[in-house]
Amino acid sequence: MKKKAILLTVVILFSTGPPALAQEGGISGTVDLTYMSKYIWRGFDIYGNDDGIQLGTNINISDTGFGLKTLWSRANGSGFENLEEFDITLYYNNLVYEDETYATNYTLGWTYYGYPDEPSSLRNYQEFLLSLAWPKICPAGFVPSYTIVYMWPAEEGSVQNDNGGWLHILGIGYDLKVPELVPELPEQVLHLSGSLIYNGGVGAAYAPNGSVDHDWSHFLFGASTDFDLGNNLAFCPALYYQASMEDSVNSSDETWVSLSLKYKF
Repeated sequence: MKKKAILLTVVILFSTGPPALAQEGGISGTVDLTYMSKYIWRGFDIYGNDDGIQLGTNINISDTGFGLKTLWSRANGSGFENLEEFDITLYYNNLVYEDETYATNYTLGWTYYGYPDEPSSLRNYQEFLLSLAWPKICPAGFVPSYTIVYMWPAEEGSVQNDNGGWLHILGIGYDLKVPELVPELPEQVLHLSGSLIYNGGVGAAYAPNGSVDHDWSHFLFGASTDFDLGNNLAFCPALYYQASMEDSVNSSDETWVSLSLKYKF
């Protein structure tokens, strides 16, 4: 109970504190509450086809490029209490060669994955991420990207010490303008994305057989949009489809939806 109280206090502070800070020091960001019909993470079905809920924050520190994200996640059904998750991400984002065709948007990030109801030596991980995207390289509007991730157990002597590794993610994105879907909205943008993921041993704690083969694990397609509700509030539905290619990660193809309410400050 004490761990849950601490977790909820941190979540509430991050959710309610930023607007006051934004008025004082140029801090901006978003708070979002999301329902998901499944929790699929890096190809793994975390809640075994059960649905879940997530509360997230994304705080940008003025125009420095530095930011902080938090994510709290839990299943709606029983049987997954030990998988209640609280993550913290520190990141830096910038754009170089801004006026060139090869303009490059890059993000450096570090994430700590925590599970308050389990010993930190059992499941907690850390992650380092470098993501590159090229928003101007394709005249047709497609944006290619490449992300490399390294994950390792949070503590020495962890039972997961042999289960760290690399992820390589090849991505493509495209914003499609569609006719009016909601009255008084002149234009709606559909965000389309696709990614192909190579897993180099990451996520054995969630693997069906307790280990992950080094191989191309899955292809992920996503489609999302934002409906402006006024007062800095937006409704953001999304649809995802995963074609699974490596049984040690996931033996089934997956389809799921997420429904988010997002407040921008």
